[in-house]
Amino acid sequence: MTGQTLAELGEHALIYLIQGSLGESDYVLIGSGDDAAHVATADGTYLVSTDLLIEGQHFRKDWSSAEDIGRKAVAVNLSDINAMGGVATALTVGLAAPGDTPVAWIRELLAGMIAECAKVGAKIVGGDLSSAETIILSITAMGDAERPVSRAGASAGDVVAVVGELGMAGAGFGALSRGFRSPKAAVDRHRVPEPPYAEGPQAAEAGATALIDVSDGLLADLGHIARASNVAIDLASEAFEIPEAVQTVASALGGVDPLQVVLSGGDDYALVGTFPVGAVPAGGRTIGAVTAGEGVTVDGQPFEGVQGHTHWG
Repeated sequence: MTGQTLAELGEHALIYLIQGSLGESDYVLIGSGDDAAHVATADGTYLVSTDLLIEGQHFRKDWSSAEDIGRKAVAVNLSDINAMGGVATALTVGLAAPGDTPVAWIRELLAGMIAECAKVGAKIVGGDLSSAETIILSITAMGDAERPVSRAGASAGDVVAVVGELGMAGAGFGALSRGFRSPKAAVDRHRVPEPPYAEGPQAAEAGATALIDVSDGLLADLGHIARASNVAIDLASEAFEIPEAVQTVASALGGVDPLQVVLSGGDDYALVGTFPVGAVPAGGRTIGAVTAGEGVTVDGQPFEGVQGHTHWG
């Protein structure tokens, strides 16, 4: 079979292709295209989301301990439920690994998963095991939300606000990629993110019109909100706090603009959303505004640089 490849199509175009093939159901209240789906049952509703983590792509054993990897694998899934305004309650874990993987490494991985689950009171309730040439983790998180918030509700006149760090994980990845183990704060954040788990439900209660977690980079992820909501988003560069560790790494990488790291670094799992004026909850930093139009700009202009991470280029 010949024709267009995944690299030629691109990650987001593939997602849109898949979404267009899924059809509709009375049980699907919010379907594919958000951080989590919202599904109805005979006695209520629940949120559900799945993430893959692949050795060499999402983590490296020479950079992170098994406990770090376990915590990160769970954190990115708990963050998806948080980004819908909910709280995760249960996870299933699929694990594939080579046969020569030490059992002690798996025990440490599991300990990290359990420790991260405990932060929100979630439990691992099942999963599946298989052999593979490299370690692959597939985690499905389920949870509840009193008012699930999708990416599609932003309106012109809303403000954009963020809770959590931006740029630290990207700086940590940059440092590790060059063989450095410092600044420690940035490297640690790449190894184990710290999503603001309490803030998703609080943002929903405050009246958030759209929410997303920052996994691929702020510009890329706000682009998902802009597209889903049919609006434009403009960010104010002066609103961003650039951590010292990010400035240090940006300088060490040959004078990279530290704002670039903050805007497109990804892997921070901060929570960003849109709110009516005056509704931003305590702890949120206003960083921009929603207007009519399309796309994401910085100080009124398209950002000249990488927007964020995508698979297959």
